[in-house]
Amino acid sequence: MKFSKRAMQVTPSATVKVSNTAKAMIRKGIDVINLGIGEPDFPTPKIIADAAIDAIQSGKTSFYTPASGLPQLKEAIAERIKQDYGVVYPADQISVTNGAKMALYVLMQVLVDDGAEVLLPRPSWVSYRQQVSLAGGKLVVVETGADFKITTQALDQAVTKNAKVLVINSPQNPTGTVYSRDELAAIGQWAVLHNVTLIADDIYGKLVYNQNQFVSLVQISDEIAAATVLVNGVSKAYSMTGWRIGYLAGAPELIDKVNSILSHSTGNPSTASQYAAIAAFQSDQSDVETMRVAFEQRLNTIYPLVQQIPGFELAAKPQGAFYLFPNVQAAVELANLNNSGELVDRLLAEAHVAVVDGAAFGMQGYLRLSYATSLENLLTAVERITEFMNQFSEKQVSGGIGIETD
Repeated sequence: MKFSKRAMQVTPSATVKVSNTAKAMIRKGIDVINLGIGEPDFPTPKIIADAAIDAIQSGKTSFYTPASGLPQLKEAIAERIKQDYGVVYPADQISVTNGAKMALYVLMQVLVDDGAEVLLPRPSWVSYRQQVSLAGGKLVVVETGADFKITTQALDQAVTKNAKVLVINSPQNPTGTVYSRDELAAIGQWAVLHNVTLIADDIYGKLVYNQNQFVSLVQISDEIAAATVLVNGVSKAYSMTGWRIGYLAGAPELIDKVNSILSHSTGNPSTASQYAAIAAFQSDQSDVETMRVAFEQRLNTIYPLVQQIPGFELAAKPQGAFYLFPNVQAAVELANLNNSGELVDRLLAEAHVAVVDGAAFGMQGYLRLSYATSLENLLTAVERITEFMNQFSEKQVSGGIGIETD
């Protein structure tokens, strides 16, 4: 059997691969703590689950819906955007998808021609580059500084006449970086000047901590909002990863093209999940706040502990999402390994902690650790990683080489 070139170019998701390996080990009875997947450990709030059950029992879920989602769900999304962003999108400028990942995938299909360039910060979420490849586009990496943020200066160095799309994910996966209003205004104005379409991936927008504030590109100005496609969903903030509901909001002509592709690809999102999402968006958001506070507590507890692991170095404290992204090059050298991927393998095999190699996000020498699990698990995981690294630190000391671990 001969496969297409595009299929041969795509690699499996590193985050899913690590999580699947961890789960397989757990099924074998191995006590693995999985910090590799970006999935809240909370059950979906009852009010949301009950809405799906009621829809099933009342016979609402047996048939197709429009490919772009139930009209009632689009209205609920439009109202939620108005309340959260202060921005108005008519329901016909919203399309519902099978998760935010599908929204991003279909956008690449709609916006990117063969050879068109898509600008992505380094680091960035693992699936963006694969989605660009599947659309026939060309990935252009925009370098970031110590704060993991792109600037207009970095964009000027990366841009060419073929640049069509720039993706901004704030809060960012894998670093937890949050862009300020001024930073987004500068990036948005740059995109408008260069006729580059902005994709605002706001999936972590409700998960911001320690008095930091979330701002979206669509809130900056009418001109920037017109150049932006908003992507969001229910997976992270509402702990609904398994329900697979995302959405995008943008210009009417864009939505028409998106809906055409969806009609030939996914048909429609699960009807039961759509009714659950209506309840999520129309809820008082108190469950979201409860989970946000728990994530904040976990971040504040484990951040200083990870800083103390031999060979682990953390930059500024993350402001949002639920990830830590430490530089572990010193740990790699301390353990006499070749790269951070080998460190990932050793931590899973010997410390029984699953993490993701930073190379999957475009940054070798880093690891992504998710704190979307219980505080008890997090403390145990940090203890295991510390014990794993201490053995090498002790060997260095016993061999006459002093290692500072401040």
